Amino acid sequence: MATKEFPLEPERVKHIETKYRSIKTELPVPESIPVLKDMRAHEPRSMGGQPPIIWDHGEGAVVCDRYGNRWIDFSSGVLVTSCGHGRPEIVDAICAMARQGLYHAYCFPTEIRAKLVETLCNFAPEPLNRIFLLTTGSEATECCIKLARTQGMKVGGEQKRILVSFTNGFHGRTMGAQLAGGIPGLKTWLGGGHPDFVQVPFPDGFRQQDTSFQVFEETLTQLNINPAHVCGVMGETFQGCNATLMPQEYAKALRQWCDKQQAVLIFDEVQAAFGRSGKPFSFQHLDVIPDLVACGKGISGGMPLSAVLGRAEIMNLYGPGEMTSTHSANPVCAAAALANLEVIINEGLIEHVATLESTLMSGIQEIVAVSNGLIGRADGVGLVGALQFTHPGTTDPDPETAWKVVHTAYKRGLLLFAPVGVGGAAIKLCPPLIIDEDALNEGLEVLLEVVKDITNL
Repeated sequence: MATKEFPLEPERVKHIETKYRSIKTELPVPESIPVLKDMRAHEPRSMGGQPPIIWDHGEGAVVCDRYGNRWIDFSSGVLVTSCGHGRPEIVDAICAMARQGLYHAYCFPTEIRAKLVETLCNFAPEPLNRIFLLTTGSEATECCIKLARTQGMKVGGEQKRILVSFTNGFHGRTMGAQLAGGIPGLKTWLGGGHPDFVQVPFPDGFRQQDTSFQVFEETLTQLNINPAHVCGVMGETFQGCNATLMPQEYAKALRQWCDKQQAVLIFDEVQAAFGRSGKPFSFQHLDVIPDLVACGKGISGGMPLSAVLGRAEIMNLYGPGEMTSTHSANPVCAAAALANLEVIINEGLIEHVATLESTLMSGIQEIVAVSNGLIGRADGVGLVGALQFTHPGTTDPDPETAWKVVHTAYKRGLLLFAPVGVGGAAIKLCPPLIIDEDALNEGLEVLLEVVKDITNL
C-alpha cells in the first residue's frame, strides 16, 4: 500500500533545542518549498513519500538541513548508515579511492575488492566462503533466486524450480524479487504472481498465531506443491513489516526440510546483517546456517553495494563471465564497505548494539502502554524495533495513525521513514548502530509523547 505524500505548506511548530535536536523554523522550511515542489514536478509520485526535509549533512546519529534544524535519526536511511552519518573513516576511504583515479573497474581485479571479499569471508561462518559483490539488495535476492533454481534443476530436473517464500515478505522492487515477495498489492502489475513462486505464512505469532513448522508443510499440501519440486526457500530473518525473528525451532526444522528435499535455504538479510540485531548476521540467533545469504543496506554505510554469500558448490554453478554485474564491487563502494566493516569490528558495535537492546525494548513497551490499544504488536531485536498500528482488538492495519505518528515526530525533531509493511501501518525504529544511550532515550521519549498525544485524542 502506498503511503501518503507529506504536505508542503509551512507550519508553525514549537522551537526545540536539545543536545541532539534543533527545530528553529517553520516546517517544511519555507525556503525549501521551491526545491521540494520542483522534485515533485519532475520525479514520479513514488518518490514523494518521505517527510519533507532536504537533507544537507549528517553528524553521527543526527540528520541536518541547511537551515539549522537537526533530527535524531531513527531511520539510518532505511537501515543503511550503520556507522552513522559523516563517518570520517568512510569519507576518507571514498575520497582516497576517488583521488587514486579508480572509480570503476567492472569485473577486472582490484586490490580493494580482494580485501573486501576476504573481510566478508572472515565475517561469515563456514561454509559461507564465496562472496559475489553486487549493487542493490534486489540484485542480491534476484541472484539467490537464480542460483536456487539453477541448483534445483541440476539435482532434480526441470520440475524442481518452485521457490517458496513467506506471506508479508519483502525482497525488493525488481520483478523476481517482487514475485518472491509476499505482499499481494505489490504484484498486481505481475498479474498477481506466478505458479513457480508460492508463499507460506511467516511464523510471526501475530498474524500467524501457529508458529509450528507443521503449518509450512500443510500449506504446501493445500497449494498442491510437491516438495520434490521445490528448488529453494527464501525468507527474511525478520520481516520488513516487523522485527520478529523467525523462531529458532522453526528455522531448525526448515533447515532439515531443505536438506531432505535438496532445496537451497536462503536468508534475506539485506536489512538484518552486519550487527543490526546484536550479532554479525541475524540468522546466528537461529542456530542454523543457510546455503545463501543476500546482504545489502548496512554493508557499506551508504554507498550502493550488496553481496551474496554462499556455499562454494552453489556459488560456482556459473563459469567465468556467466554471472557478472556492470558495477559489481565498484572500487569506491568497495572502499566504503571495507571501512564500514572495519569500524563495526574495531569499535565493537555489535556488542554495543546487544547492550542497547534492553533500552530499546523498554522504550517500546512504554510506548505500547500509552497507545490506547492502537499498537497491535511491537517487537524488537538489537537496534531494530517495529510498531504495528492496528484497529483495537484486530490485526487490521491502521495506516492513518501510523502516518500521523511519523508526521508529528518529524515536527518534533525525530526522523522516521514512512510507515511500511502490511497496509502501510508499521513504523520501524532503526537508529545508527553508533547511537549512544542518551540519544536513543531522547528519541524514544519524543516518540512516547507523540504516540500518547495522537492515540489519546
